[in-house]
Amino acid sequence: MDFSSLVLMEKDSETGFITKELGSFQVSEGAEYVKKFFVLNGIVNLYFDTNKDVEEWEYSAIYDLFNYEIFKENDFEIEDVLDEYNPTFLIKFNYVEDYNIMKEKIEKALGLIDLTMEKVFNDIKGKEEEYM
Repeated sequence: MDFSSLVLMEKDSETGFITKELGSFQVSEGAEYVKKFFVLNGIVNLYFDTNKDVEEWEYSAIYDLFNYEIFKENDFEIEDVLDEYNPTFLIKFNYVEDYNIMKEKIEKALGLIDLTMEKVFNDIKGKEEEYM
């Protein structure tokens, strides 16, 4: 699926309902992996996954070979979301009202997502026997 923009919404911490739109950001690479994107209590929550169904062995291999450090080095918190069918990750960062700062941070996140997902799919090639 091609994306042209992501809309950042704010969620109410008590009800979980969307309360307002905080901005729309033009995007390119990496956006196809995004599954959820919202602000809760001043923190941007960006959920992403593999953007395709994976085989059982790939599930473990992706988590084993995924580069978490690149996100941490770029001031993102990252964690696994283990209750999903495909490998899913959550990155968090502080929300700021300055549109240009948010745009840069979102572009950085999406670039890292694109880079790491391409790399991990290349890294797991030929490793099926190791994960069976």
